[in-house]
Amino acid sequence: MKLIRYGQPGQERPGLVDDQGRLRDLSAHISDIAGDVLLPDTLARLRALDVASLPEVSGTPRIGPCVGQVGKIICVGLNFSDHAAESNMAVPQEPVLFLKPSSSIVGPNDDVEIPPGSEKTDWEVELGVVIGKTAKYIKKENALEHVAGYCVVNDVSERAYQLERGGQWDKGKGCDTFAPLGPWLVTRDEIADVQNLGMYLDVDGKRYQDGSTKTMIFDVAHLVWYISQFMSLQPGDVISTGTPPGVGFGQRPQIYLKAGQTMRLGIEGLGEQQQRTVEARA
Repeated sequence: MKLIRYGQPGQERPGLVDDQGRLRDLSAHISDIAGDVLLPDTLARLRALDVASLPEVSGTPRIGPCVGQVGKIICVGLNFSDHAAESNMAVPQEPVLFLKPSSSIVGPNDDVEIPPGSEKTDWEVELGVVIGKTAKYIKKENALEHVAGYCVVNDVSERAYQLERGGQWDKGKGCDTFAPLGPWLVTRDEIADVQNLGMYLDVDGKRYQDGSTKTMIFDVAHLVWYISQFMSLQPGDVISTGTPPGVGFGQRPQIYLKAGQTMRLGIEGLGEQQQRTVEARA
């Protein structure tokens, strides 16, 4: 299933995208795509619905973040061997973890704000892993059973805040609008091989990132297992699994975002995002 949330910020309704690409309303069956709705039993119940009988949504409503009520976003740094090389950083022996606050989440096509005084706002297309069942001290061989599905994440980053302001990555990762999610939450059964998905990101029509999840250092199963050894994962939590090469930080000379630009990014089978950059507003 391709699950989706649509409507104005804070008023999103649950839906799904049918095989013809039409948006169908799920409000009669669930209140939101969040929390316990992501449990395996609930997803199985939604999968059994007669999709053709669901109300079709007219027009072109705003698409919201594909998951609601996200408790936390756990990000993995330097998880692509080719991105670690362009960053001139050593390949990590264990996953590098940091957090993005839920206040950074926006819809896949919402504006991305350039923070006041920022000169190094950067882009990162990433595979998002949405947790569907609580994971705490799990076994690696059972890790994927705890995954509800996958989505596109733009891990927007302010590199000066991240690397030059005291060494805490969270500062450069947590600004408002720095975590567009969606357009869809694609359930795990729809993706045949999550470790072989093409990924791309363009800025103003120029392709900067053109990679694949196959170059991830730590795969999805390893990450879910590993993170569960340090913190419990609850339904609706999102793991952002790292980015392939081609970020602005890795260009020579380095290139960073300015207001008035357009990012377009996507992952094979998971849909596409498009954001306009604007100056931050209070």
